[in-house]
Amino acid sequence: MLEFNAQSVAFIVFALFSLGGALGVVTTRNLIHATLYLILSLFGAAGFFVLLSAPFLAAVQILVYIGAIAILIVFAVMLTRSMTRLRELYNRQWLLSGVVGVALFLLLMIGVILPVWGINGSHVGKPVSDVVTTTVDLGIALVDQNQYVLPFEVASLLLTAAMIGAIVIARDDRE
Repeated sequence: MLEFNAQSVAFIVFALFSLGGALGVVTTRNLIHATLYLILSLFGAAGFFVLLSAPFLAAVQILVYIGAIAILIVFAVMLTRSMTRLRELYNRQWLLSGVVGVALFLLLMIGVILPVWGINGSHVGKPVSDVVTTTVDLGIALVDQNQYVLPFEVASLLLTAAMIGAIVIARDDRE
């Protein structure tokens, strides 16, 4: 049974931020509004990190995702004049994409719930406190060449290429 305390209220509020922001991203036709909804959804995820007693990850979520990537998206959208309005809300394959989306969601939910809770609903494996690493371990994992430094480098190159592309598209060709 769910206890009604400050943590459960905060969880519900952050869940509403995350889900409401995600719903706003996929339903709005204005790209600027979609980016603002994305910021709201990412803020909800940062709130989940606070509830999980991971303030470092919450700060990284706010600084990197909200402070850098979402603002980069805002600038890219504002620099590309031709993309400010969507032409069509639906395409011809909306039903197929909906079915594939629901199937992937169910597959991910099964892949997350079964390893953690087991088939009968009992918690299997180690407690969460044994799995969580320290901030030093996280920092080492981010800069070690055998762990996560390559995905961060690739993401930075892709973001740089996207920004250069947006500037080239938005550039006035009257020279």
